[in-house]
This record gives sequence, C-alpha cells and structure tokens, in this order.
Amino acid sequence: MAAALLDAAAAVAHLACIFWGAHGLRLLGAGERIAGLVEAGHWYPPLISAAIGSLLSLLTAYALSGAGLLGPLPGLRPVLALAGTVFLARAAAVPWLRPLFQGNSIRFWRVSSTICLALGLLHLAAALGR
Repeated sequence: MAAALLDAAAAVAHLACIFWGAHGLRLLGAGERIAGLVEAGHWYPPLISAAIGSLLSLLTAYALSGAGLLGPLPGLRPVLALAGTVFLARAAAVPWLRPLFQGNSIRFWRVSSTICLALGLLHLAAALGR
C-alpha cells in the first residue's frame, strides 16, 4: 500500500507540472533549463512529465494489485521487481546523473533520490512478498 501511495503522489506531482508550468517545475526543483523550455512553449517538458506521470500511474495500479486491492495484473511480480530495481538504480545513480542535469537543485536530488530509494525498497518487498 505504501508503494501505491508514493507512486500515486509522484504521478500526481508529475502530471500537475503540465498545468503548473514553469512555476511548478521550479517548485519541485527541476531547474531553470526545464522551466525556461516551458516558458518558451517547448513540447519537451510536458511530454516528459506526462510520460513519467503515466508510468507512475501504471505502477500505482501494480502496487495496488500487489496489495490485493485490485485483481492480479499480468506479470505482477516481475513488474514490481523491475520497478524496484529501476528505482534503486535511480537513487544510486546521482553521482553520474547530476553532471548531466546541472540545473536541478540539490533539494531536487536529495528529495527525489530519497523517494526513489523508498520506492525501490517498497516495490522489491512487494515483489518478494507476493
């Protein structure tokens, strides 16, 4: 259930950035480069926000299925295990990712990496517990 709640919260935050625009992206620490692209009307930030929000929404359904609140979804254990592995890799990859996204704030890296660590552990626990 905890994985589903965090997945849903992260999905809402990403999808809300489409409507919040540059202000929302700055608030979440995404950096001036991305916020500037939004202000210029570029297609990239909303597309990425929609893609991540959609993927997190799908993971919410899988986490709810793992918790027994939805019927079994196809490939439940492998999907939860893969999600956990990807989240843990993202949390651990900060030293390699930071130079590629220099506009992101330290707060962004700390908060997003902590959330990814928690989500990784929760998804793996769900995969192993089913």
